[in-house]
Amino acid sequence: MNFTSRRALSTLIPPKVASPTAIGAAQDAARMSRIVDFYGKLPRGPAPEVKAKGLLGRYQARYFGKKPSAMPIVHIIAGLVVIGYAQNYYFHLRHHKNNAH
Repeated sequence: MNFTSRRALSTLIPPKVASPTAIGAAQDAARMSRIVDFYGKLPRGPAPEVKAKGLLGRYQARYFGKKPSAMPIVHIIAGLVVIGYAQNYYFHLRHHKNNAH
């Protein structure tokens, strides 16, 4: 097994928290009690849900979150209509504002 694959596997396998030799030894009893205290203080249950921040995060949470909808497609179509009209006005309609042709 080369170093890269051993390194990849070491991140998947948790470290040995309690080995049979460490439980009976007196010098390791304090270490084991610290480990037990540490793991006893960790939160239990699922992690709390993260609140969305920023404009894009809130938009994604609203339309792509637990109940996804088709409104982003409607928003894209409306945006394209607005951009198309703005271009049409700038390149053509503003020249015919006061006089017909």
